[in-house]
Amino acid sequence: MRYVENLPHATKEEEEVRIPMSDGIHLSARVWRPVSSDTAPVPAVLEYIPYRKRDLSSVRDSIHHPYIAGHGYACVRVDLRGTGDSEGVLTDEYLEREQADAEDILAWLAEQDWCDGSTGMMGISWGAFAALQVAARRPPSLKAIVISSFTDDRYSDDMHYMGGALLSDNLGEAGTMFAYSTCPPDPATVGDAWRDMWRERLEAVEPWVLNWLRHQRRDAYWRHASVCEDYTAVRAPVLASSGWADGYSNAVTRLLSRLDVPRKGLVGPWSHKYPHLGEPGPAIGYLQEVVRWFDHWLKGADNGAMDGPMLRAWMQESVPPSTAYEERPGRWVGESLPSARIEETAYQLGSGRLASPAEKAPVTKRTSIQSPLSVGQFAGKWASYNAPPDLPYDQREEDGGSLVYETEPLTERVEVLGSPRVELEVSADRPVAMVAARISDVAPDGRATRVTYGILNLTRRDGTDEPVPVEPGRPYRAVVELNGVAQAFPPGHRIRLSLSTSYWPLAWPPPCPTSLTVDEEPCRLVLPVRPAESDDDPATTPAPFEAPEGARPITTRAVTQPEERWEVTRDLVDYGSTLEIVKDRGIVHFDAIDLDVGLRAVEKYTSTADDFTSPAGETTWTMRFRRGDDWDVRVVTSTTLRCDATSFQVDATLDAYESDRRVFSRTWNETLPRDAL
Repeated sequence: MRYVENLPHATKEEEEVRIPMSDGIHLSARVWRPVSSDTAPVPAVLEYIPYRKRDLSSVRDSIHHPYIAGHGYACVRVDLRGTGDSEGVLTDEYLEREQADAEDILAWLAEQDWCDGSTGMMGISWGAFAALQVAARRPPSLKAIVISSFTDDRYSDDMHYMGGALLSDNLGEAGTMFAYSTCPPDPATVGDAWRDMWRERLEAVEPWVLNWLRHQRRDAYWRHASVCEDYTAVRAPVLASSGWADGYSNAVTRLLSRLDVPRKGLVGPWSHKYPHLGEPGPAIGYLQEVVRWFDHWLKGADNGAMDGPMLRAWMQESVPPSTAYEERPGRWVGESLPSARIEETAYQLGSGRLASPAEKAPVTKRTSIQSPLSVGQFAGKWASYNAPPDLPYDQREEDGGSLVYETEPLTERVEVLGSPRVELEVSADRPVAMVAARISDVAPDGRATRVTYGILNLTRRDGTDEPVPVEPGRPYRAVVELNGVAQAFPPGHRIRLSLSTSYWPLAWPPPCPTSLTVDEEPCRLVLPVRPAESDDDPATTPAPFEAPEGARPITTRAVTQPEERWEVTRDLVDYGSTLEIVKDRGIVHFDAIDLDVGLRAVEKYTSTADDFTSPAGETTWTMRFRRGDDWDVRVVTSTTLRCDATSFQVDATLDAYESDRRVFSRTWNETLPRDAL
């Protein structure tokens, strides 16, 4: 990344601004704005997240907010209620109160002397959720949003559930927020009130996974703040982005297809990161795109922000399987959605073959599979962060416990852009059953790189609102939607479809081993195929992106070294299997505020042989804040999720320490029924 020292506007920073909410609570904000805005007001851009602006997100914030401010905006970074140095408590995600607070913030910004009355919102992940959800509430000052790595559907396309199956990231993300929501504010900012504010947070929290497991079907809880319930509610122009390695690869194209406001989208090869910090690369000049978007919609600049194709997508070339990549080879392609050029191509399943429409139909039969619990150990993370290496590895071992169908070696290049699906006719021998579908790019030497995947809990085959148990032995039509992707399959390679009845630990398995029988004759893999020659159309050929740039980040130094691990182990004595993930940032010193911050997270997923009641997940977080000899606090949270055939069991602990003396402790032990999961 190129760090830009000379920006169009000289800026100033206000480290601590208190913004009043309608109920009397004050939220903590940091503001970067042009010096000239004292006399010449500018639009304001809000980023609104719970990840501690003063320390944990401060390096990232320092790269993009001063940069955008230097282009003529008041950039405002606000800690959500109950996080960082903001007052109150945070007990769940995307609550009505959170969105009402955002409206209060936007109204306050529009009234400031340095703001011209127009506002925008930007963010990644939670910040993008917040911007999209607030846009659907139509606050009068909000004129445009820029969002990365998000969803419009909180139940079906988030880290909680996929196809009605419980994801292990439901536990992982709950562990993250259990930790973040219990951290104290900084006494250097809030003064002597810090201890009372901290105590209020500690006493108000419960493990978030409990609430998420109380809602195992798509109900009013998930419909709230899911913009897919009414796309017409969004009236602000939207610039949306994500990455093919991210868990949120689907929502960009859905918004482009279904919103009726000005919108543009881009999807790169990235994991869960901003595109200017994108990994795997190539990263792009995303902040220039952000400035161009806001210049057009907040300042009225005629700058070509709406020129070119609606969607710019990175068409990925074939690569060998790896759990991490520095770069993904490929090229940018452009499309408008819906695209007349992208055609659905159906491949017939039969006797281990995938036959294209031009080929003779293969011999079809009824065939069955009962996958071991080990299928899924090399699936990677639902949403890759590219650290530690967390992408899916070579699929050959996974395919040993799956039904496998593949094409003959391709005679010409095939490019896929969009969301594949698998149309099945299946029966199962249990009332609750799962099917996981994976597409892999198989090289001539046999190595198999997973391209995309999807999961369906067959009790949700007709929808996710009301599960209907499977009648054993009865055939059902089931459609498995796979995550969207742009992928090229070169000549000589094969396209492989793999079907399994478990995918642990990425998704929680059914309560019992299940045999799935596939009646192959009506079954198809449907791929959205894009002809490569369409790149010859100048109307849809995207202009190249500029190189990444941003403001110079604040300085930090490592006090202790970070640690990253992703280990799969198997014990062939008791047949136990374990996936352990370690994400330890070490102790980092933030020079500007003389603060040491430590963050260590450990996730562990275990199972024994093919005992489908043995899967368990555990997430443990340690957060530490230390300033010399004056302030040393630590929060340790742990959540364990186990199961039997009829219930989930949650055991959790929260311990808070001040100078190594435990000042707060609480435990939870709850059992929740499995709702056709």
